[in-house]
Amino acid sequence: MTMTGESQGGAGRDGPLWWDRPQGAVLDGGIAAVSAAECAAEGVAFAHETGIPTALGVLFGVLVGAVVLLRWRWPVAVVLVGIAVAPAAMGIVLSVVGLYTLAASEVPRRITSTLTVLALVATFAVMYVRTSGGVGATHGVVLVLSGVLAVALNVVPVLLGLYMGARRRLMESLRERADSLERELLLLAERAEERAEWARREERTRIAREMHDVVAHRVSLMVVHAAALQAVAAKDPVKAARNAALVGDMGRQALTELREMLGVLRAPVQVRSAVPAPVAVVAEPVAVGAAVAAGPEDGPTLGELEALVGQSRAAGMAVDLDVRGAGGAYPAEVEQTAYRVVQEALTNCHKHAPGAKVVVRLAHRDGEVAMQVENGPGAADVARPELPSGGNGLVGMRERVQGLGGVFVSGPTDAGGFRVSAVLPGVAGPG
Repeated sequence: MTMTGESQGGAGRDGPLWWDRPQGAVLDGGIAAVSAAECAAEGVAFAHETGIPTALGVLFGVLVGAVVLLRWRWPVAVVLVGIAVAPAAMGIVLSVVGLYTLAASEVPRRITSTLTVLALVATFAVMYVRTSGGVGATHGVVLVLSGVLAVALNVVPVLLGLYMGARRRLMESLRERADSLERELLLLAERAEERAEWARREERTRIAREMHDVVAHRVSLMVVHAAALQAVAAKDPVKAARNAALVGDMGRQALTELREMLGVLRAPVQVRSAVPAPVAVVAEPVAVGAAVAAGPEDGPTLGELEALVGQSRAAGMAVDLDVRGAGGAYPAEVEQTAYRVVQEALTNCHKHAPGAKVVVRLAHRDGEVAMQVENGPGAADVARPELPSGGNGLVGMRERVQGLGGVFVSGPTDAGGFRVSAVLPGVAGPG
């Protein structure tokens, strides 16, 4: 009775009726039948004592006993009915079940305490009156017997109901916490997937930017040399052969750099087995990024700017390199970013301003390094090489510089040329 009744939930003044709870319908129906049968049997004695017809007494007992069906909706009313019929010596099952339900429900404890005291007094009084006329029963024995029966029929059901109510509330609390934890885990999984997707997008963007910066410059120089080779092939075979050798060198360098990048991308990512699976889902794209980002230690440095400028000079571009200040020990990513900015700016000069005068400035300051590539207007008599442009060069430079906490500015000059300027902190910023 106790476990099944409590398992239905909703115990209290606003709980469901017994027929609204299919799992408890059979049990409540059985309790109601027992209560009605008990009250009907006691109704016979009640009819004899009051002089009313026996059938009326039985009907009254059946109606009183059936009130137990309402115990989950109106437990207070059921207990009050039990107290009211206590002088008629009927409704023991009704009273016991009603008090248990009242204590297990959400009815305020002060009401439960008041009704329990009333039921205890009523039961004690009825028992005392009923047993005081017993043969050989002393007054003390009657008091003790009445008190024991009153406690057994009223206090015990209330204590059991309080225990079951507390247990039910604890189970509901644990269930709510489990549901809340499940929702939090689902939310964490969704956020982990979002972070993983964000990391994958960032990694794809970074790889695309790296491929653009590494290959575009080499290929642009190869196209420029190939155009020069085509122009002088018939007039100056020696120069043509030199240009052909330069094209071959550029191609081999481009292939070497591509193989190095692909080798890094193909390298297996080491993930410790001790890391839980949800963390590994997030850590994998980051680990890939870390593996590829390990390249800056082996990448280009500021010391290679002279060779970079020399390649553009060999392709026929008039380039001046102006370095000011003493270079410091910059992080690898700072030096590589500075190199890539100059490289991409020179590539754009080859594409959009052939024959123009180009000045590359590099300044080492306290705590930062600044670079600027400025070209004048392109020469009108120099053929513009057919170099495709993806439109991502300036975007990639800006992303690189801002990723290290630097400042990037680009735009046309008053003289009709174009200027690219960047300032990087001497230590790696929030990349």
